[in-house]
Amino acid sequence: MGKFVTKKGNDGQYYFNLKADNGQIILSSEGYSSSSARDNGIESVKTNATNDDRFDRKTSSNGKYYFNLKAVNGQTIGKSELYESSSGRDNGIESVKKNAPDATIAEE
Repeated sequence: MGKFVTKKGNDGQYYFNLKADNGQIILSSEGYSSSSARDNGIESVKTNATNDDRFDRKTSSNGKYYFNLKAVNGQTIGKSELYESSSGRDNGIESVKKNAPDATIAEE
């Protein structure tokens, strides 16, 4: 089971990373203005991660692959790292689907 690791950045914003069982970061948030907004973002990831249509599969300008997880309203709620292959990206999506729904929350 994965876990959401939360932290407050030096910029005063609140962030989370979703980590897989092996400790690898598989999804990162953008900054939130409050811890409660960040917690709402975590709940949104848990809800939306089970829906394949919420994953926006992308290719960067340098040819690497990544994905964004979007909420019902189209807002990005998490971004992946860059992958060397589309199959690596797709494995990352499957890992988010598997780990997010039941992930625990821990403060960094």
